[in-house]
Amino acid sequence: MIYNHLHFRLGPQIAMEGDRLKIEIRDGISKVRFAPKSNNLLISSWDSNLRLFDLDTSKLRSEIPLEVGLLGCCFQDESTAFSIGSDCCLRSHDLNSGIHETVGNHDDLATCVEYSEETCQAVTGGLNKRITSWDMRMGKSVVHSVHVGVEVESISLRGCHLAVGTGTSVIIYDLRNLNEPLEMQFSMEYSVSCVGLFPDSKGYAVGSVDGLVAVQCLDLSDANDMSYMFRCQPKSRDGKRHLVSVNDVVFNPSHYGSFVTGDNEGYAIMWSAQSRKRLFQFTKYPNSVSSLSYNSSGQFLAVASSYTHQEANEREEPPQIFIHEMNEKVMDMGSVARGTSSLK
Repeated sequence: MIYNHLHFRLGPQIAMEGDRLKIEIRDGISKVRFAPKSNNLLISSWDSNLRLFDLDTSKLRSEIPLEVGLLGCCFQDESTAFSIGSDCCLRSHDLNSGIHETVGNHDDLATCVEYSEETCQAVTGGLNKRITSWDMRMGKSVVHSVHVGVEVESISLRGCHLAVGTGTSVIIYDLRNLNEPLEMQFSMEYSVSCVGLFPDSKGYAVGSVDGLVAVQCLDLSDANDMSYMFRCQPKSRDGKRHLVSVNDVVFNPSHYGSFVTGDNEGYAIMWSAQSRKRLFQFTKYPNSVSSLSYNSSGQFLAVASSYTHQEANEREEPPQIFIHEMNEKVMDMGSVARGTSSLK
């Protein structure tokens, strides 16, 4: 696949300062995830605690202590969640009682976890160069373990479509048949750091360790319109190229084509995939942006500001989580970006 390399047209730079959650997190934040329907926010951290914060009441609903650092988390449903730990184990947590049980061992560090409501499968990817799926209806037995050839850095799951970021490529699978990939794109010059599927699964955005983002449409008839690359921070530092990893990318579930990237310099930026335009830049965060998550309606965006230990000179301010409300003004900007008129 040949990509067009673009310089995104600059939209307004709005200083959006989110509300900081008043909870103490004592080590790096690995993942933030909103619940499937409610405004409960799941937080995994290297401080060995899985937390559940209720945005509607502004209260910490639960804090589940474990004996291992947590590398990621996701919801199964409103009352059950999964976590992956530094002991290579996948765990299931009852968020009401705090009771957890081990689903299985990934056989090496698992770097990411997702859950499919359609197939009732938890999916992990990790340093053993494998994607493993666990059927929660069958006594948590391993259904498939697929070797992808390179360590898995990121996965994204929408319905039955699974995007796997591994090495410099993104592999697309149908979760109902992991024996053969649907598609493989060798899209990046440098290693993939994150991948996010469109809400309708018709494409994806992928970030790399050198600050590039590629947008790819899975429908080849639309590929000429939707296949391109751009750099999140196009300006060089002191006239030299400076590589800044894109740590996460998430799509707004309610405003098609609007997505946010978070990078290792502490910037989160909203983009329009259709108009190929930067909508606005959030106020710079104290630390790197380690994780992002929209709630189910797209009204709230959670931003984890946390050191990631990717760079020797990375800032190490206390980890924090900021919540941004996508208010009417922001939503109107998103509508404009989709082509109803031009931003001046």
